[in-house]
Amino acid sequence: MEKLSKRVALVTGANKGIGIEIARQLGQAGARVLLAARDAGRGRAAAQLLQNEGLDVHPMVLDVTDPASVAAAAAAIAAQYGRLDILVNNAGINVAGDGAPSSTPVDVVRRVFETNFFGALSVTQALLPLLRQSTAGRIVNMSSTLGSLAGNADKTSPYFAARLIGYNASKAALNMLTVQLVGELGDSPIVVNSVAPGYVRTDLTGNQGYLSAAEGAAIPVKFALQSSAEPHGKFLDAEGEIAW
Repeated sequence: MEKLSKRVALVTGANKGIGIEIARQLGQAGARVLLAARDAGRGRAAAQLLQNEGLDVHPMVLDVTDPASVAAAAAAIAAQYGRLDILVNNAGINVAGDGAPSSTPVDVVRRVFETNFFGALSVTQALLPLLRQSTAGRIVNMSSTLGSLAGNADKTSPYFAARLIGYNASKAALNMLTVQLVGELGDSPIVVNSVAPGYVRTDLTGNQGYLSAAEGAAIPVKFALQSSAEPHGKFLDAEGEIAW
């Protein structure tokens, strides 16, 4: 088992978009980053790009929807490091056909939930024993303003018309994971927050948005690296707290 003084971080869905920028910024902050991706080749290419920048980044095959893949990743981290200091549940999808609750096929909603909620839950469950071995574990669940129940119900909200029952509901469920983890962890030094990066130009948004991937990544990285025990159990964006 390798002994490290630097923090060990795992970022899921990290071969592109916000994920690779989170990996880059954590590496720039001095962490050893496990860059997780479903596709081994894409993960290796992304990790090599960051290694070429002098960062301590290593590829890891991890399909958050595959229990065997999740278990294998957890076992590899345990064998190599014996702990995990930072988990960023970044892997997420949207699916064509997602829309209003009256017309969206249930199978579309299931597909979105499989990655956005069940994947994050599976990874968190598998890695929580390793996070407990850290002196200051951090979990960042990559949510979205679209996951706010208050925002979805507010007719004056700019997001009110974004009726994506699969995506929005999956992020609301992810927020529930944050809240319930906080209650379960009690006096543990592990800090958990949901973080909304903003409207970021990535494949997920059809390259629409007002933030670059690097700008969006800065927000979750801030909370992944926070030195204090607060904020904890919050829903946050660049402006502060978001209503659940």
